[in-house]
Amino acid sequence: MHIVYLGLGSNMGDRKATLDAACQLIEERIGAVVRRSSYRESAPWGFESSNQFLNAAVCCQTTLTPRRLLRATQRIERLLGRQQKSRDGIYHDRPIDIDILLYDDLTVDEPDLKIPHPLMRQRPFVMEPLREIEAPL
Repeated sequence: MHIVYLGLGSNMGDRKATLDAACQLIEERIGAVVRRSSYRESAPWGFESSNQFLNAAVCCQTTLTPRRLLRATQRIERLLGRQQKSRDGIYHDRPIDIDILLYDDLTVDEPDLKIPHPLMRQRPFVMEPLREIEAPL
């Protein structure tokens, strides 16, 4: 069993309902959610928008490999209405964003998969929820 930390964000529609649905789908498709942070509102990061984000972090146990975990998070994003991922560092409004923050103590450095998430330490909206739930199991 692997321990993974995921960052969640939404700035379109009913943000809380979307994050709640994401947590339910994570439980069903990835593994048991053992910790879940409170929700935090934040301004968009890396782009201009009048839509504020609602952010959270979850810790879950999974049997999925990092690659399968990435595919599962992308499927959940599509189910919840995400049309496209950011490309070339250009961000935009989105109903849901799920980032793999940590996977055990593993480091992955592939073109489309980097663990730990390379920008998480620069983002208070990621680190604050992560600190809230990060603790040894």
